[in-house]
Formats: sequence, structure tokens, C-alpha cells
Amino acid sequence: MRWYETLRGRLLVGSLLLLVVLFGIYSYISILFFTDQMMAQVLESANRVSDFIKSSTHYSMLLNRKEDVYQIINTIGKQAGIEGIRIYNKRGMITFSTVPSEKGSVVDLKAEACFGCHDQVHPLESVPIGSRTRIYTGPGGRRLLGLINPIRNEPTCTNAGCHTHPEQRTVLGVLDVRMSLERIDAGISRAQWQLVIVGLAFIVLLGLGSTAFLSYTVVRPVRRLMKGTQAISSRNLDYQISIGPEDEIGQLARSFNSMVDSLRRAEHENREWASTLEQRVKEKTEELKKIHQQILQIEKMASLGKLSATVAHELNNPLEGILTYAKLIGRRLRKLPSVSDDLQQTIDDIELVRRETERCGTIVKNLLLFSKKQVGEFVLVPVRQVVERAQQLVQHHFEISDVRFEAVLPDVEVQLLCDENQIEQALVALFVNAVEAMPDGGKLRVTVTRAGADGEMAIEVADTGIGIAAEDLDHVFEPFYSTKKNEQGVGLGLSVVYGIVERHGGQISVDSAPGKGTRFLMRFPGTGSRAQSGEYSPPNSVSRSLGQ
Repeated sequence: MRWYETLRGRLLVGSLLLLVVLFGIYSYISILFFTDQMMAQVLESANRVSDFIKSSTHYSMLLNRKEDVYQIINTIGKQAGIEGIRIYNKRGMITFSTVPSEKGSVVDLKAEACFGCHDQVHPLESVPIGSRTRIYTGPGGRRLLGLINPIRNEPTCTNAGCHTHPEQRTVLGVLDVRMSLERIDAGISRAQWQLVIVGLAFIVLLGLGSTAFLSYTVVRPVRRLMKGTQAISSRNLDYQISIGPEDEIGQLARSFNSMVDSLRRAEHENREWASTLEQRVKEKTEELKKIHQQILQIEKMASLGKLSATVAHELNNPLEGILTYAKLIGRRLRKLPSVSDDLQQTIDDIELVRRETERCGTIVKNLLLFSKKQVGEFVLVPVRQVVERAQQLVQHHFEISDVRFEAVLPDVEVQLLCDENQIEQALVALFVNAVEAMPDGGKLRVTVTRAGADGEMAIEVADTGIGIAAEDLDHVFEPFYSTKKNEQGVGLGLSVVYGIVERHGGQISVDSAPGKGTRFLMRFPGTGSRAQSGEYSPPNSVSRSLGQ
């Protein structure tokens, strides 16, 4: 970039041009004023010389001593700056001149020297001061100043004894003093050159001062701003501009620093967001994966519901027959006159068959409710009672498989707002799975905990069995998915448990590893005061809302 295309160059050129114009006008006015002053001094000096000649020769004229008059005029005419002194009579004849060759000659009354008085039909007797002077060019091209001073017929001249002039003659002659303007012109010329030199020096100094001033107040701050913008374009967001005086440029620098701070914060946020983008994408992918699995689970549960409706319909009739005959046999045995120990045991067994058949009927009923996405009646049930009944139903499996059962329950009685038969069914299914996972015996532990009096309740069922492989953990709750590869398992037990927990507004999770046992955790929401008043209704789960 050329220097005159820069901001400093333009400001400097503009300032210098303005200075040249202003100084030119000032110099022109100053020269005119100086010339007027010099000419005024010259005119004043010419008037004084003329008046001095008249006053010096007045006495000699009264005595008619022409030699004395001429001697005085010659002496004065030799002074520096006086070009010549002449005396005219009324007819324009030069009666005396410091230049001898001019004596006796007659001047042209229309000439420039006589134009002021004789430019009328009758010559002026009283000439204004402004009309007594003239400036003209003499021999050699020099400028001359001529001053005429009329010699009037004063009373002293009229009464003089040596010579007498008539009273009607008002003007006896004219004293013409010519002064050279050479020195004045030389002084004016010197003054002009001096003004030019001083002006150039002033312009140079002022230009240097303006350059320094503009560089400090404008160019340097603008360059800092330019450097800052270049740094920002290079993504250097840590750059800060030093803030100078609190003027417009200082405020601009402050605004620039604020803008850089905002950009830096935005860049930092973008980097943080970009650095966590992968993790966020991973988290969202996991959420989508879980939602997808949940949707698949819902679809499978819907299929299970249809199957449950069919199975329940087919089982309901034979179960009704078994229940009827069990009741009938029990009544007949109780009517016998004597009841032995073996007979009493048979009656107890028949009663057990009846209860289990009723439970199977209830299960079939629940299957029908499950197929229709409905739930049974919710009441507050002691959790200890539900666990003990589920243990009693599977106790013979524990004894056969050498499984030790342990229940860890709260010291105080805790209740769960639920369908008792469904929760019992879920526990039985988990117990059976645990027994099958421990063919060589082991330990099954049920732990019940509650957060507060009406807080969330958790029921944990943990065994020391063979565990579940990692590739099977995500599918254990799917209908018809079974880990019993060499057995006849149909994979419905855990699906039913999942549906029961979901319908109670809870959640179920599994944690297992091969050889380290399996842990199922069921969490149920707290009931609060609504549970105590019997106004609680289970929340809609995802499976219920999407499966309908």
C-alpha cells in the first residue's frame, strides 16, 4: 500500500493542503497590509519633506533670496530616497529643479504629474491630500512617488516689501517632490520571500508536528485495532488491545476487547460442547437403544398377551374340573366317621390341591387380565406375608435342590400397595429360576428395603447360581427367550415378572455374571398418604401406554 493511500497519508496531505491554502491567504493579506503600511510611511515622509522644504525656504522667499532657496532645495534633494525636487509656476514652467537640465522646460499639463489638478476646465486651487500623490514608472523601470504641494499666496507674501503679488492670485506655484520607491519595493520583495520561507518552515514544522500528533492519537490506535482484527482472524482470541484515553478510539478499543471476550467464551463453549459431543451422542445412542429394546419388549409382551389369553382360555376349564373334584373329595373324606392320621394327611393334601388349583385359577384370571392390559385389585399387603407364601409354595423345590433360603426383612411391618397374587406370582417365578440356576445347591436371599415410611420399596432376589452370560442379559425379559439351551424352558417366566412389575408402576433390573450368581432388583414407587387412604392407582407404564 502506497503511503498516500494510508489513513496517515491522507490526513497529512489534507492537513498540509489546508495549511498551504490558509497560509497563502494569510501571507497575501499580510503582504497587502505591509505594503499599505510602507506606502503610508513613504507618503507621510514625502509630506514631511515637502513641508520641511516650504518651511525652510519660507523666510528666504520672503526676502527674495533665490540663491539661498535653491541651495536649501539642492541640499535636501541630495538626501537618500529623494529622486528630485522641482518648482513649477502657474504656466507649468519649471522655474527650479535639482536636475539642471529640467530648468526652464514646460511640462505637459495633461501629463500624469499634472493630471490631478488640471483634469478640470479650470485648475483646482485646493487639491485634496489623496490627489496630491501619484505613483508612476520613471527611467530605468523604477517606480517613483510624486507629491505636489501648492505654494499659496499668503498674506506675508502679499505685504512683503521685496516683491508683491496680487491678492487674487491664490497659488504662486507648485513644489513637486519625487521620491524613489526602489527601497520600498526591495523591502516588500524581501518581506514576501521572508514570508514564503517562514511559511514553508512553518508548514514543515506543522506537518511534522501533525504527523507526530496524528501518529500518536489516530494512527497508532488504528494500527492496534488492525493488529487486533488480524489476530482475531487468525483465531487468536486471547489478544487484548491496550486502552488509551477515554475518547472515541478508547471506547472503540474497549468495545473490541468486550467483543473478543464474548468470542472467546463462545469458542470455549463450542469446544466444550464439541469435546462432549461424542459422549452425548453415545448417551443418546444408549437411550435410543434402551427405548428400542423397550419397544421390542412391548411388542413381545403384546404377543405374550395374546398367547396368554389363548392359554388361559384352554386351562380354565380343566382347572375348574380339578377344583370341583378336589372340593368334592375333601367333603367326602371329612364326612367319614373316623379320621386316621393317614386320612388326615390325605385331607390336608387334597386341601393343598384345592388351594393351588384356586391359585392356578387366579393365575389364569391374571393372564386374561394381562392379555387385556388390565390389573387386579390393589390393596395394602404386608410384604412379609407375600414373601412367606411364595417361599411356602417353592419350599419343596428348595429341599430337593439343597437350596438355603434367607429372607432379610425390615424390623417394622412394611406394606406394599399391590395385587397380592401378582406379586406372589412374580416372586415364585424368580424363586423357581433361582433354584434351576443352582443344580448343586446354593443360597437364595430375599432382601426388602424401604426409603422412609412411605418411600420407594425395593425387593432384591439374589442367588449363588451359575449366572447369566453377558450376551443374554439384554434379552432375559423378552418373551420366549430362554437361557436353558438343553431343557424345555419356553422363556415366559421373566416376561411375566417384567409385566407384573411394570403394571405396578415399578422397574426391574438384573445383574449377573457367569459363575457369580444373579441378582434381580424390583423397585416399587412409594404410596404416601394416598396409599393409606386407599386412593392410589398405579401409574401408567411405558409398556401399558404403548401396548394398548
